[in-house]
Amino acid sequence: MLPLPTLFLSKQLPAAIPEVFARPPYTFGVKNGKFYLNGRQTILLAGEMHPARIPRAYWKQRIEMTKAMGLNSIAAYVFWNYQEPEPGKFDWKGRHDIAAFVRLCGKEGMPVLLRPGPYCCAEWEFGGFPYWLLNVPGIKFRTYNAPYLQQTASYFQALGRQLKGLQASVGGPIITVQVENEYGSYGNNKPYMEAIRKQLSEAGFNVPFVIADGGAQLANDYIPGLIVGVNGGGPHLARWTNKYMPGGPYITTEFYPGWLDHWGEPFIRTEGDTSNYQKLIQNGISISMYMFHGGTNFGFYNGANFSDHYEPHITSYDYDAPLSEAGHPTKKYFKYRKIIEENLGVQLPPVPAAPPVQMLSPFDLRPVGSYWQIASKIPAGKFSATPTFESLHQAYGFVLYRHHFDSAAAGKIVLPKMRDYAMLMLNGKLIGRLDRRLHQDSFDLNVGANGGNLDILVENMGRINYGGRIPNNRQGLVGGVQLNGNPLDNWEVFKMPLHGSRWMKWLSRSATSSGSVGPEFYRGTFESDTKADTFLDPKGWGKGVLFVNGHNLGRFWSIGPQRTMYCPGCWLRKGKNTVVVFAEDSPTVMTLKGDSEPILDQPIKPGT
Repeated sequence: MLPLPTLFLSKQLPAAIPEVFARPPYTFGVKNGKFYLNGRQTILLAGEMHPARIPRAYWKQRIEMTKAMGLNSIAAYVFWNYQEPEPGKFDWKGRHDIAAFVRLCGKEGMPVLLRPGPYCCAEWEFGGFPYWLLNVPGIKFRTYNAPYLQQTASYFQALGRQLKGLQASVGGPIITVQVENEYGSYGNNKPYMEAIRKQLSEAGFNVPFVIADGGAQLANDYIPGLIVGVNGGGPHLARWTNKYMPGGPYITTEFYPGWLDHWGEPFIRTEGDTSNYQKLIQNGISISMYMFHGGTNFGFYNGANFSDHYEPHITSYDYDAPLSEAGHPTKKYFKYRKIIEENLGVQLPPVPAAPPVQMLSPFDLRPVGSYWQIASKIPAGKFSATPTFESLHQAYGFVLYRHHFDSAAAGKIVLPKMRDYAMLMLNGKLIGRLDRRLHQDSFDLNVGANGGNLDILVENMGRINYGGRIPNNRQGLVGGVQLNGNPLDNWEVFKMPLHGSRWMKWLSRSATSSGSVGPEFYRGTFESDTKADTFLDPKGWGKGVLFVNGHNLGRFWSIGPQRTMYCPGCWLRKGKNTVVVFAEDSPTVMTLKGDSEPILDQPIKPGT
């Protein structure tokens, strides 16, 4: 057990709210193995949340909920692909405005532990890397590679222009900056780590730099001068810290109160290791809780793992965290709040009210267009071999590959390296589907004497975000197509990214069937007299993507564990609201409803 230091959240302090949280302007530093915030010896009790996973209108409420649980700082990833979706085209608006989020944290008395990457993991698409890096000639990821480091330097320079004026060195709320992320679990290249630290410094970041990794992995990535953060918060934290930074400060950079989830696997519920959290506090060890509030992988931003098979993450990033996906305190929230109150002798602010929720009565949807109606609007061209998403300069969504047979054809079609989910149509009729999770890559084809069109609609279900497969993340029909062992050439290709809302104008205006028997779009409306949250229930719709008032809520899939889709009330209108569903399966119902509670742990369908 480590000796208990004097805490700025101390039992000797009066039980008064002003003593709990710091206020701007901020100062921060390390002295004699201790953290000092605004001149006072401090343990950091951070809660992680990601502004990209939270509607901007709800940032303030989520920060207030962090404070009310007794945490005194916020950890936040910055996702490179979210900030620079295309080369040199940065987005700093709306949920992308990381500077606005940092300023809001500072205003609320919550200093920020910044985690800028360039790699994040975080169950986020490609671990935060932009898809277009795969098009950079000669690039090698997460190593001392000139093409790669040229891109990371450009990103850090742009990020520095947004954030360097918000650091504690000039009175701002950013108190630490992390260098890379869990690199020792990926590689062993100290010159690379030095290069990333240097690039961050050259971009204007000058607060204490932190490293975060498992204790055993620190041998691969620790470089002198970095604060050692040990992920997990286990009993050997002090031993690992002292090996590289004798005497501290001591911090567990990722303490896990919950865990992540994959499609087709049970939702993971945990009690959270509250007893260990209490021991860490009693021993004066700083803690960053990953995640305090997970939020949502809106759109197509979920990533994937790979063990012995491909494992895409679900749309919800609830994480079984203390604060739910929709910003509601859980039983776990109150357990941690009690631990902090009792062990630090502080009076915490009242817990704010959670955002209101509403139920929606079932409302009708009608078919308004087939997959072909949308895809045909964005022809990519004709190709001998099948191009990847990356070579088409498309990040996410769907790509349609069409091959025309002039006459009869039969045999086994093989799609080596198909990524990640394919719907197969012959002359517009659905004839099958292939799922990378299940190692499916072939089907039998029988084309009649008159020939016809073979359509293969491929969906990017999320690039791998962790492990050695990160560089091998191209999407689409990566290995081409074979018929009876021979390459099948000559393809017409169409892009269907379903990004933004412009494409919705191409849907039929009348609610009549398109006559398609393949994947199809449906539209409906519902009335609401309040802008309250709801949880849309696509039961009976199989698999697809759901949009509300132009906002992409993400994927749904009947295999579970997630069933309902979180629909933020701030994205609704009083009165008429429009819902569009891209149904990859033929629905068994033609209605949707809104529930007042989420369903994230429905039973998994056998065989999935």
